[in-house]
Order: sequence, then C-alpha cells, then structure tokens
Amino acid sequence: VQLVESGGGLAQPGGSLRLSCEASDSTFMINAMGWYRQAPGEQRELVAATTKSGSATYADSVKGRFTISRDNTKNTVTLQMNNLKPEDTAVYYCAADLEPWLTPRSAFWGQGTQVTVSS
Repeated sequence: VQLVESGGGLAQPGGSLRLSCEASDSTFMINAMGWYRQAPGEQRELVAATTKSGSATYADSVKGRFTISRDNTKNTVTLQMNNLKPEDTAVYYCAADLEPWLTPRSAFWGQGTQVTVSS
C-alpha cells in the first residue's frame, strides 16, 4: 500500500487548510485510514481516523474544528481543518492499517506534509 499526501502549507490563525491522502496498491486490505501529526520535540499523536464502515475518531484538541472524510471508491481520505491554531503546527502524516484502528505502529504511512499556522 502506498499513501500519497497533498495539501498543507501556511495558514493564519483562524484559517483553514485541507489535507488529502490517496492510497494505491492492494488497497482492498485497508480498514482504518487517518492522520497523525508530529510537532518538533513532540511525540506523534493521532489527529483523526476513520474505518472502512465510516466510524470516525478525533483527538479532543481538534473536535469541532477538523473533519475527516473518506471515499472508499477512490481510496482517499481528507482532513478539513478549520479555525486553525498555532498549536496545530506540525508535520501531518497519512496512515492506514489492516485493523479498524490506527496506532503509531500502523502498517502504512505517507511521507508527511507540513502544516504551519502563524500570523
């Protein structure tokens, strides 16, 4: 399974960004897809994840601001990030797993995309 991310960049506080991730190769194996992030000096943390059946999980810090969506026909997962805060600044990684959940040991990872929130 290959994961390719797009989106990210620079946004002002209160602004929005959209991240997309497309999976290819043996995508039939995938159950969970979602996003982790890692800020400098911090551990990688789960931002949001969704299962093949559509269940979604969010970190408390992003609830009400971020929305994860998935298109199983296109093997894509998208993270819409609204009302961004400086503490959202991090490298965001797309992840996928054969299980219906993600962990830092999940099987498949994208290359990461930088999100910077600053005025």
